[in-house]
Amino acid sequence: MTKADIVERIHQKIGFSKKESSEMVESVFSILKNTLEAGEKIKIAGFGNFVVKQKTDRRGRNPQTGDTITIAARRILTFKPSQVLKNSINIPMKEAK
Repeated sequence: MTKADIVERIHQKIGFSKKESSEMVESVFSILKNTLEAGEKIKIAGFGNFVVKQKTDRRGRNPQTGDTITIAARRILTFKPSQVLKNSINIPMKEAK
């Protein structure tokens, strides 16, 4: 699913114009992005948690040469789905219909 698909579904379900739907989606994504850039956690009930974690320097190996290299410290984004989302994804096919 793309951002355009999300805009289209909002347009169809809620009835906002495509421009309004697009602005709404852009605003939500902008808020999420800015919050994560600030290092804050995002918790969406019934969906899951987005958390930025700090990874430290670590040793790695260049697979072509075998040389040891240092992999720089970095921040990573993790997502942990809620139990509600996990359960809804794992509904047997008979029940889903």
